[in-house]
Amino acid sequence: MNIAVPTPPALDMLVQSDRARTTLYTDRALFEEEMVKVFENTWVWVAHASELAKPGDFKTAHVGLQPVIVVRDRKNAVHVHVNRCRHRAATVCEVAQGKTSSFVCPYHGWAYALDGSLRGVPFEAGYDGQLDKTQFSLRSLRVEEYNGLIFATFKDDIEPLVDFLGGAKKWIDLFIKQGAGFPLVSLGEHKFRFPGNWKIQLENTTDAYHFPLVHKSFLSAADRETEDSWDIMNKGGFVEDLGNGHSVMVMMPELVDLEENLDAPIPEKFEALAAELRADYPEEQVRRIVRAVGGCGFNLNLFPNLGCSAAFFRVLQPVSVDETEIRHVALGMAGGPAAANRARLRIHEFFQGPMGFGTPDDAEIWDRVQHGAQGGRDLWVMLHRGLSHEESLPEGGRRSDVSAETGMRAAYAQWKRLMGA
Repeated sequence: MNIAVPTPPALDMLVQSDRARTTLYTDRALFEEEMVKVFENTWVWVAHASELAKPGDFKTAHVGLQPVIVVRDRKNAVHVHVNRCRHRAATVCEVAQGKTSSFVCPYHGWAYALDGSLRGVPFEAGYDGQLDKTQFSLRSLRVEEYNGLIFATFKDDIEPLVDFLGGAKKWIDLFIKQGAGFPLVSLGEHKFRFPGNWKIQLENTTDAYHFPLVHKSFLSAADRETEDSWDIMNKGGFVEDLGNGHSVMVMMPELVDLEENLDAPIPEKFEALAAELRADYPEEQVRRIVRAVGGCGFNLNLFPNLGCSAAFFRVLQPVSVDETEIRHVALGMAGGPAAANRARLRIHEFFQGPMGFGTPDDAEIWDRVQHGAQGGRDLWVMLHRGLSHEESLPEGGRRSDVSAETGMRAAYAQWKRLMGA
């Protein structure tokens, strides 16, 4: 639930209900402030459970600008530690992902267990018995998980994760259904950087307005069946404010719940896949798998850094006021048919892959926004599309048509609350 709190007058000059100042993209001091007030004071997504499947599995990530290690210990508990030795501040892990029994600082050899506790110090006698190792564990964040999504926060007294997710929970549950009865698993990722502010990308995930324009090359290259399915401006979709900065954009209402309409005709482009699957699976399961291969018909934005988009995770990582790193995590069916996972990867490559049609076009536009923001810094970025016919929902959210900027208004309202807290 969104709770109204008084905001400093200066914030009202930056963000209003239907617009934001261009300086939100360009002001370095503001960027440094939001890295603390936003990213260190809310729940931030750090991993999917499949990336830490077994004890000892770890990955490195960031919470705002702070480097962290996400690791599963021998008791199966997940920890998130600041990636900084307590002695002289060197990182204790520089590997993106792997398996280990401990973390050892390469500078002076201080060794830490998976739970972050300090276990060993070389030549400890030099401290003359004055080193209390219990006081020098790695700094650990609070960690909670919802349906395989792992979040961490520096804020000890924050609301529980389930309350923070609020109205987004049902959409997470729907998104996870693309496992088609198999656990959802990361199939790998690719990452890139663009010369622009992180909020430019945050706006993009639930922005359908740009799709038929920016992604015209994708629509032109796709087969007619795919082109028709992506006619999202004419399918009766919507954008909904889910509270706490989260939003969902429903592009294809017929693909919201992937466990419905299993008796519908199999799309022509998936007939060969269905025929291959029938050698190993009964017809009902074949239909369930095929229906899930292309992902769900919506994009879910989880403030501040995760997009659950059709069939992949899009993770945004601020680097500086004018640079952002994007990770695209391809998703598949753990233990599912290899043919279905191959099909998912080919679809991912066609649009989101580094040589695909979608990612280069998006990155070019984000670059242009940052470049254009250097001019007319006193001008507003307008976020009022769809506002005139936006409706209030019984559960407290707001909804408008699929091309509305409802998602952006939701994100900036949460940004303003956190920056003014």
